[in-house]
Amino acid sequence: MTDFNLNSLIDLDVCVLNALDLFADPKTVFPRPNLARFKRPLVVGSGNAIATGKIIFDDKDAVLADEGTFQNKLDAVGDIDGVALFSASGGKHAPIIAEAVKPKGLPVVLFTSNPSSMANDYVDEAYVFPSLPEPYTYNTSTYMGMMMASLVDDPKAEAAKIRAYIKDVIDPTLAAYDKKPGGFEAYYLLVPEQFELIRIMFATKFVELFGRRVARDVFTWEQSKHATTVVDAPSELFIAFGRENDSFGTDRLNIPLPDDCSYPAIMAIGYYVIGKIQAQKPAWFKQGVGPFVERASKLFGQTIKPLVEFK
Repeated sequence: MTDFNLNSLIDLDVCVLNALDLFADPKTVFPRPNLARFKRPLVVGSGNAIATGKIIFDDKDAVLADEGTFQNKLDAVGDIDGVALFSASGGKHAPIIAEAVKPKGLPVVLFTSNPSSMANDYVDEAYVFPSLPEPYTYNTSTYMGMMMASLVDDPKAEAAKIRAYIKDVIDPTLAAYDKKPGGFEAYYLLVPEQFELIRIMFATKFVELFGRRVARDVFTWEQSKHATTVVDAPSELFIAFGRENDSFGTDRLNIPLPDDCSYPAIMAIGYYVIGKIQAQKPAWFKQGVGPFVERASKLFGQTIKPLVEFK
């Protein structure tokens, strides 16, 4: 995976398969985070980093915050006893957040994929998760690796099982659909209630890959019973994960999920389907990521590259 460049960036679906191959590799080593270290942690991160943190700490009494709200949470909640900071790169806002927390005297644990992150100087402990070189913002092996290590008893077996499910079930499902999934102007994703926290990750990925050129919404089945479909779109595909959609939309694509589906599994399957849509759309992301990282580097005062690789 180290041989691609700006002229031939992979699509998200390929990134998913590469990540699963990495996780299934017997040589891959996963850290095992101690999620019970704090009684009431502040879980903080930006974008899909905080989305990942929410998923991992979903069954804990955690306070959740992003780069804009963490200081207010620290000031308002008196019984926070530690900070779990999520950042794939450990850069951008991560060192700013970690440094700002230090005066509170709270221990900071970093969840990252970068062994040499800028935030390392400000944290008490860092869990470094396996990852692969990926186009900027894809963050597939990074956050999926964190979920695998934190939520799954046997990450290698889980990765192999998901990889086989995509080949044996998802690929035939997509092949049997009588229209091009990428041929629509709007998308409505339906996710099971037990995976409500994946919604923001799917929605964010649509924004990162398609910007405002493609409309999208992501809701659970129960949320969709409310006024989410009052206004329809002339070209809209409803993609239902985990059950048959016989209620919403005209164009429907039903994507099965494994019986014992995990968060890494629905992330992988959802990203894979989004990647298939990406492959059938114009190369908007690939055309825009170069100029974007130049702007972002100036905004953050850090060097941000279109191809992210941690060493």
